[in-house]
This record gives sequence, C-alpha cells and structure tokens, in this order.
Amino acid sequence: MKKLLVTGSSGLIGSEVCIHFANLGWEIHGVDNNQRAIFFGPNGDTRWNQNKLQSELKNFHHHEIDIRNRKDVINLIQEVRPNAIVHTAAQPSHDRAAAIPFDDFDTNAVGTFNLLEATRQYNTEIPFVHMSTNKVYGDAPNEIEMLELDKRFDYKDKNYEHGISENFRIDQTKHSLFGASKVSADISVQEYGRYFNMPTACLRGGCLTGPNHTGVELHGFLSYLVKCNLEEKEYTVFGYKGKQVRDNIHSYDVARFIEEFINAPRIAEVYNLGGGKDNTCSILEAFDIISGISGKQMKYKYEETNRIGDHICYYSDLRKMKSHYPNWDITKSLQQTFEEIYQSWIKRN
Repeated sequence: MKKLLVTGSSGLIGSEVCIHFANLGWEIHGVDNNQRAIFFGPNGDTRWNQNKLQSELKNFHHHEIDIRNRKDVINLIQEVRPNAIVHTAAQPSHDRAAAIPFDDFDTNAVGTFNLLEATRQYNTEIPFVHMSTNKVYGDAPNEIEMLELDKRFDYKDKNYEHGISENFRIDQTKHSLFGASKVSADISVQEYGRYFNMPTACLRGGCLTGPNHTGVELHGFLSYLVKCNLEEKEYTVFGYKGKQVRDNIHSYDVARFIEEFINAPRIAEVYNLGGGKDNTCSILEAFDIISGISGKQMKYKYEETNRIGDHICYYSDLRKMKSHYPNWDITKSLQQTFEEIYQSWIKRN
C-alpha cells in the first residue's frame, strides 16, 4: 500500500487531500499540531476535523508534530517512508503575520525547508507538492490596468484576459510579511527541484475554499463570509469598495490536481492554482450569492483602508495546468461551492 504524508492534515486542503487519497487506497499519515488555534484562537481550532479523519478514514495515522522542529521532521519521514509528500501546513494570514513575524517565518519558510531537506535525505525521487500562494506576487497585480464595473473590478489589459500566469514577476513589490515568508518557501521548493533534480511542485493558490474550511476573519474569506451570513453577524469589507475580485477553487479540485501531479510528476514546476475566470466573484457579488442561498441579507460595514498587499483583482490563468495535465479541470462551480460551505456551517452549528 502506498503511503502519503500530508502536513496541515486537519486544515482545509490537507484534510481534503487525506480523504481523496484514502479513497484511492493510500495509507495516510497526517501531520498537524492544531497551530491554527494558536494563530487565530478558538474559532480557528481544527481538532474537529482531525477527529473526523481519525474516525472516518480506515488507514489514517495522526502525528502531533510541529514542522518547525527539524529533528522530529527528519525522524518522521525516515520512519514513515512515504511515497509522496503534500505540504499544506502554514501560517496563512496577511494580517496575523505582522503580529507574529517569527512564528510566521519559522512556520512558512523554515518549516518548508525542514521538510525539503528531510525529503532529500530520505529519497530524492518521491513527489513533493507544496501549497504556495498567489501572495508571492505581492501587490504587483494591482499595477495592471483595471476596469471598474458596477460590482467588481476586472482587467482592462487584454494581456490578462485569462488571468495571471506563472511568469508574472514576484519581486520589487509589497508582499506583507506572510507573502515574504511564502516567497522564501516557494523558491526553496523550486531550488530543491532544480538543484537536486527532485519532482517538486509549487501550487500558487488563489482563493482555496470548501466545506472543511474553518474560516476566520483574518483567513478564509469565503468560509468566514458565509458563516457571518448564517449567524447574521456583521462582516467588515476592507477597501476597494467591496469590488475586489478573487477566483475561488473548491478543495476537491485542488486534491484532484495533486493526484494528477503525483501520478506524473515533473521537476521544479510552478502552477497558479485557482478557480479561473469562470469562478470569480467580488465581495459584493459574494454577498448576493449567499443571500440568494440563505434568504438572509448580508450585514456589513465598510473600512476605507484596504489590507496591506491585498489584490484589487486576481484570478488564475489555468492554461499551463490544463496543458500539462489535460485530464484535470474545474468540476465544482462557484454556486455549488457556496452551497456546500453553507450546509457545512449549518451542520457544525
């Protein structure tokens, strides 16, 4: 039986990957120490998801390990001897990073480096998939000429009609400390791939979401937005008139792409992993969608100041992904994703 090691296994993408590969017959080794609860408080706690994985997946093994602990990471990989590694653990918030800069960098940059070197010491031939972020581009996408519509911004420059591609620049731009730590991790994953000829992938995620997301105000925009609507709680919009646009991808479609890469890995690849133009929405449009599902009007307030390093408009150009892996495509529509998140919050409440 093949073994998959998944860091951040109790989080959104990590848990989806665990479930997906368990259904494919893999033995799953999940690494998670519920650091999200430390970063975000009780509302960020993911123990519920860990318990769910342990009770529902037959060949799931939980490892309570902090990826910042180099010795523990090396020992674990040597003991488990996985056939592939999917690294989703991270400090994921722009805003939180500025308050906990050492924790942010040590988790995102050093933790990733620990995993890469542990993998190299064990076996340079196994696929290593890293969940990076579109925040490695900093706020450079804001330099693209924009078109302001009634409820959203969009790219006016026709060079970006399909979205942001992987050759977009990542330097000489403001990132936030979170973006900077993720750039370090991203480049390290690429370098281990190129220098040691290891099959690695950086998946620069857009708005990753789904029913397993424990969304909070500082991270998990769509999940948190739906929760606010369900609980009739006031949502805060930060800048850009609420017209800022994101492409949303369901965690299942993320797991499916990871499956495709592991089945046919490539050396030091980078992919912009998002929902693409067809799955975009602004915050104002998201309000309309969830209100249509729940029957409740969205309560919100507006703060003029936008978040540092935030994108006015961002969606992923999926053409490289589809050309390399033609069996992969988006299967979950934006509407379906909203409905699944809504039903998940109802069950948890």
